[in-house]
This record gives sequence, structure tokens and C-alpha cells, in this order.
Amino acid sequence: MLQHYFQGTSALALDGKGRMTVPTRHREMLDALSKGELTLTRHPTGCLRMYPRPIWETFREKLIALPMSADGWKRIFLGSAMDVSIDGAGRVLISPELRSASGLVRDVLLMGLGSYFELWDPIRYAAQDAEVVAQPMPDALANAVL
Repeated sequence: MLQHYFQGTSALALDGKGRMTVPTRHREMLDALSKGELTLTRHPTGCLRMYPRPIWETFREKLIALPMSADGWKRIFLGSAMDVSIDGAGRVLISPELRSASGLVRDVLLMGLGSYFELWDPIRYAAQDAEVVAQPMPDALANAVL
């Protein structure tokens, strides 16, 4: 399988129809990896996750195999999943339901996190970021980076 690593943050804006332009620096890899086919879904942190379709399909199979005790989490991930395609202008449409669930109105932060992306409302992200940095760094991470 093609090596794929997405990283970095892009400050973007949704247009009046809820479309977001995928930065050029990610489009070539997304085209090679998934022919521009993506899946958007909710995440419990309040953001959206955007997966290249093959990555989503692997994650989806793991979700489907979970026991009934995980049905609530299945609803969050599978129940809100929407397949989208990058259009000829390099945009993806974010449904009104997903925009509402994640608080996306106009400004969006697109963050590459390895094999997938997160989409954040900047205000929600700032609050989440403050929570994270207020906690001590986990030992596993501290040992890996220091």
C-alpha cells in the first residue's frame, strides 16, 4: 500500500454551500490513495474526521466487529459517516448535519494527523488544545520525543 502521511494545519473557509477546498499539497496524495474519495464522520472530541476511503474502510470493518456494548460509539462513527468526493475544483461538500454537529460555520482548521484529517472550528480547537496542554504529557510520548 502507498505510504501516506498527512501533517500540518491549514486555515480554510467554507463557501456558502458548505464546501471546503482541499489544499493542493494534499490533493495529489489523496488522488493516488483514494482517487479523491473520502469519508467524513463525527468524532467525540467535537471535530470531524476525514478519511481517505481505503483507510475508512479498514476502520469501518473494525467498528462493525465490535460487540453490542460499543453500539453507542458505532452510532457516532458509522451513523454520521458520509461519503464525499473531491470535485473538479478541489472541494468537498460538508453536509449541514456534520457542520452542525461540529460547529463549523465558516472558518475551518484542517489538520493532517497521519493517515486521516481532522476538521475543527477554530474556537472549539483552541479550547481542546488548552485542555490538552494543561495536562501532563503522557510518559509514552515524553519518552519518545525528549
